[in-house]
Amino acid sequence: MKKPSPNPPDAEITSPQKPLTLKASIPPHTPSHLFVVAPNINTETLLVHATESLASASVMASDLAGFLEGPHRNTLLGIQQVIMLGELAVNRALDNVDPQD
Repeated sequence: MKKPSPNPPDAEITSPQKPLTLKASIPPHTPSHLFVVAPNINTETLLVHATESLASASVMASDLAGFLEGPHRNTLLGIQQVIMLGELAVNRALDNVDPQD
């Protein structure tokens, strides 16, 4: 019985092929410097700013939730709760940086 295609040629067993390499190098990603945090800002100042930002986001979410009803209101209140938990964590980190004993 004849096969529809010819038998492949006998190939010698050789070492595996070398991995493919790209000839063009990809430049590293450089982030935009439009908005940067000054590198000399200390940790306490950064944490205080984060606390204030989270508190503002919590108030904005709460105010907006007052205009919503049903599942959208519940979703926004859930987001506000996550913001508040983040605020608590940042406040604890701030206490660890500058204990008020």
